[in-house]
Amino acid sequence: MDPHLDAARIVLLGAAAFVAGGINAVAGGGSLISFPALLLAGYPALTANVTNSVALLPGYLGGSVGYRRELRGQRPRIVRLGLISAAGAVLGAFLLLAGPASVFQRIVPWLILGACALLVAQPWIARRVAEREAARAAAGASPRRFGEIGAGLAAAQLVSAVYGAYFGAGVGVIMLAVLGIFLVDSLQRINALKGLLSLIITVVAVVYFIAAGRVAWLPVAIMAPIAYAGGLLGVAVARRLDDRVLRIAVVCFGVAVGVRLLF
Repeated sequence: MDPHLDAARIVLLGAAAFVAGGINAVAGGGSLISFPALLLAGYPALTANVTNSVALLPGYLGGSVGYRRELRGQRPRIVRLGLISAAGAVLGAFLLLAGPASVFQRIVPWLILGACALLVAQPWIARRVAEREAARAAAGASPRRFGEIGAGLAAAQLVSAVYGAYFGAGVGVIMLAVLGIFLVDSLQRINALKGLLSLIITVVAVVYFIAAGRVAWLPVAIMAPIAYAGGLLGVAVARRLDDRVLRIAVVCFGVAVGVRLLF
C-alpha cells in the first residue's frame, strides 16, 4: 500500500525526479537523489528501488533523444552491447526479486556508499578516457569496433547490466569507465552510448518488475513525466552549474542517506 503522499512529499518526489533525470543524462548517479527521496516518502527499500527504476525510465529516454546526434554511426555497437545489456538486466532483476527483501535492506547502505565513491571517481574516469582518446587520435588510430575487443567488453558490460538492474545507482559511471577502456571514441559519443545502454537495461528491468507486480504506481505517475523533462532538459540545466558543486552536493546527500540507513 502506498504511504500517504502529502503536498510536501509530492514536491519532494517531483523535484528529485527532475534532478535525477538530468544527472543521469549528463553522467549518471541520479538514483542517489530519487531513491532516497522514495525512502523519505515512506516506501520500503525494495519497493523504492523497483519503483525508482520505473519512474526514471522516461528520463533515460529523454537523455537519449537529446543525444541522438552523437548516437549516429554507432548501430553495430548498440545492437551487440544492447543484447548483452538486456541479458544482464534480466539476471539482475531476477536476483533482486528472488532474494529476501531483508537481504536487500541490509546491503542498500553499502550500495549507496559504493555508488557515491564511483561518483567521486567520475572526473578521473572521464579524464583518463579523454587522455586515451587524444593519444590514439595523435597516433592516427581509428576508434575500436566491438568485434576488435571480443570477450573483454562483453563480460564487463554484462556485469554492469546485472548491477544496473539490481540497484542502478552509479551504473552510468561504471559504464562510462567500461566503454572508455574498450571503445576509444569522443567522450560525448561514449556518453551517448552509455545513456542508451542504460535505457535498455532499465526497460528490461522495468518489464520484469511490472510482470512481478512489485511497482508502486502512485509515485511513478508523479515522477515519470518529470524525469523525462529532466532527462531532456537536464543537460542544459546541469551544464550551467559548476560540475564540482553538483557532484559534491549529490555525493554528500548520498553519503548522509547511506550512513543513516547503516546505523
